Amino acid sequence: MEEKESSGKAIPFFPHHFLKEVIVMCIIMAVLSILATFFPGHMEEPADPFVTPTHLKPEWYFLANYKFLQMAEYLDFLGSWAPKLIGILAQMFVVLVLMFFPFFDKNPERHPRRRPVMIFVGLVSIIIYGILVYLGYVK
Repeated sequence: MEEKESSGKAIPFFPHHFLKEVIVMCIIMAVLSILATFFPGHMEEPADPFVTPTHLKPEWYFLANYKFLQMAEYLDFLGSWAPKLIGILAQMFVVLVLMFFPFFDKNPERHPRRRPVMIFVGLVSIIIYGILVYLGYVK
Protein backbone atom coordinates (compact mmCIF):
# COMPACT_ATOMS: atom_id res chain seq x y z
CA MET A 1 0.00 0.00 0.00
CA GLU A 2 1.43 3.29 -1.02
CA GLU A 3 1.11 6.52 0.85
CA LYS A 4 -0.02 9.57 -1.02
CA GLU A 5 2.19 12.56 -0.80
CA SER A 6 0.39 15.52 0.64
CA SER A 7 0.27 18.43 -1.69
CA GLY A 8 0.74 21.59 0.31
CA LYS A 9 0.82 22.48 3.93
CA ALA A 10 -1.68 21.33 6.53
CA ILE A 11 -3.94 24.01 7.94
CA PRO A 12 -3.29 24.44 11.66
CA PHE A 13 -6.16 23.88 14.05
CA PHE A 14 -5.58 27.16 15.85
CA PRO A 15 -6.55 29.79 14.71
CA HIS A 16 -8.20 28.58 11.46
CA HIS A 17 -10.51 25.72 12.53
CA PHE A 18 -10.97 27.15 15.99
CA LEU A 19 -12.04 30.53 14.60
CA LYS A 20 -14.56 28.88 12.28
CA GLU A 21 -16.11 27.01 15.21
CA VAL A 22 -16.31 30.17 17.32
CA ILE A 23 -17.98 32.08 14.47
CA VAL A 24 -20.57 29.33 13.97
CA MET A 25 -21.24 29.19 17.71
CA CYS A 26 -21.75 32.97 17.83
CA ILE A 27 -24.15 32.85 14.88
CA ILE A 28 -26.20 30.07 16.47
CA MET A 29 -26.33 31.91 19.81
CA ALA A 30 -27.37 35.13 18.06
CA VAL A 31 -30.17 33.35 16.18
CA LEU A 32 -31.39 31.68 19.39
CA SER A 33 -31.27 34.99 21.26
CA ILE A 34 -33.22 36.77 18.53
CA LEU A 35 -35.84 34.02 18.43
CA ALA A 36 -36.19 34.02 22.23
CA THR A 37 -36.47 37.82 22.32
CA PHE A 38 -38.97 38.38 19.51
CA PHE A 39 -40.96 35.12 19.81
CA PRO A 40 -41.06 34.30 23.54
CA GLY A 41 -42.79 31.21 24.83
CA HIS A 42 -46.23 31.34 26.40
CA MET A 43 -45.94 32.30 30.05
CA GLU A 44 -48.26 30.69 32.56
CA GLU A 45 -48.82 31.62 36.18
CA PRO A 46 -45.64 31.33 38.26
CA ALA A 47 -45.24 28.11 40.21
CA ASP A 48 -45.18 28.13 43.99
CA PRO A 49 -42.30 25.88 45.07
CA PHE A 50 -43.88 25.26 48.48
CA VAL A 51 -47.25 24.05 47.16
CA THR A 52 -47.21 20.73 45.36
CA PRO A 53 -50.30 19.53 43.50
CA THR A 54 -51.72 16.44 45.19
CA HIS A 55 -51.58 14.25 42.08
CA LEU A 56 -47.82 14.67 41.65
CA LYS A 57 -45.30 12.36 43.28
CA PRO A 58 -41.53 12.50 42.99
CA GLU A 59 -39.36 9.61 41.89
CA TRP A 60 -38.77 6.85 44.44
CA TYR A 61 -35.39 8.17 45.53
CA PHE A 62 -36.92 11.53 46.50
CA LEU A 63 -39.94 10.07 48.31
CA ALA A 64 -38.25 10.18 51.72
CA ASN A 65 -37.36 13.86 51.27
CA TYR A 66 -40.88 14.57 50.03
CA LYS A 67 -42.45 12.91 53.06
CA PHE A 68 -40.01 14.66 55.41
CA LEU A 69 -41.04 18.03 53.98
CA GLN A 70 -44.70 17.08 54.47
CA MET A 71 -44.00 16.05 58.06
CA ALA A 72 -42.22 19.36 58.69
CA GLU A 73 -45.56 21.09 58.13
CA TYR A 74 -46.65 19.84 61.57
CA LEU A 75 -44.14 22.27 63.09
CA ASP A 76 -46.36 25.18 62.06
CA PHE A 77 -46.88 26.10 65.72
CA LEU A 78 -43.32 27.52 65.71
CA GLY A 79 -44.30 30.06 63.07
CA SER A 80 -45.20 30.03 59.40
CA TRP A 81 -41.53 30.18 58.40
CA ALA A 82 -40.41 27.25 60.59
CA PRO A 83 -41.61 24.23 58.54
CA LYS A 84 -39.97 25.45 55.37
CA LEU A 85 -36.69 26.37 57.03
CA ILE A 86 -36.49 23.27 59.23
CA GLY A 87 -37.44 21.00 56.32
CA ILE A 88 -34.60 22.32 54.19
CA LEU A 89 -31.96 22.75 56.90
CA ALA A 90 -32.54 19.28 58.37
CA GLN A 91 -32.02 17.65 54.99
CA MET A 92 -28.88 19.72 54.46
CA PHE A 93 -27.66 18.62 57.90
CA VAL A 94 -28.21 14.95 56.97
CA VAL A 95 -26.16 15.39 53.80
CA LEU A 96 -23.36 17.10 55.75
CA VAL A 97 -23.34 14.30 58.34
CA LEU A 98 -23.07 11.72 55.56
CA MET A 99 -20.30 13.72 53.94
CA PHE A 100 -18.24 14.00 57.12
CA PHE A 101 -19.14 10.58 58.53
CA PRO A 102 -15.79 8.99 57.59
CA PHE A 103 -14.05 11.65 59.68
CA PHE A 104 -16.30 11.02 62.71
CA ASP A 105 -15.70 7.27 62.75
CA LYS A 106 -12.09 6.84 63.89
CA ASN A 107 -12.36 3.18 64.97
CA PRO A 108 -9.45 1.26 63.38
CA GLU A 109 -11.38 -2.02 63.58
CA ARG A 110 -13.24 -2.82 60.37
CA HIS A 111 -14.96 -6.10 61.25
CA PRO A 112 -18.72 -5.54 61.66
CA ARG A 113 -18.99 -7.67 64.82
CA ARG A 114 -16.59 -5.37 66.63
CA ARG A 115 -18.46 -2.21 65.63
CA PRO A 116 -21.97 -2.68 67.02
CA VAL A 117 -22.67 1.04 67.52
CA MET A 118 -21.93 1.97 63.91
CA ILE A 119 -23.86 -1.04 62.60
CA PHE A 120 -26.82 -0.02 64.79
CA VAL A 121 -26.67 3.60 63.59
CA GLY A 122 -26.47 2.46 59.95
CA LEU A 123 -29.38 0.03 60.29
CA VAL A 124 -31.57 2.58 62.08
CA SER A 125 -30.81 5.13 59.33
CA ILE A 126 -31.73 2.64 56.60
CA ILE A 127 -34.94 1.66 58.41
CA ILE A 128 -35.99 5.31 58.91
CA TYR A 129 -35.25 6.06 55.25
CA GLY A 130 -37.26 3.00 54.18
CA ILE A 131 -40.21 4.01 56.35
CA LEU A 132 -40.18 7.54 54.92
CA VAL A 133 -40.03 6.16 51.36
CA TYR A 134 -42.96 3.85 52.06
CA LEU A 135 -45.01 6.62 53.68
CA GLY A 136 -44.25 8.92 50.75
CA TYR A 137 -45.36 6.19 48.34
CA VAL A 138 -48.70 5.38 49.99
CA LYS A 139 -49.65 9.02 50.60
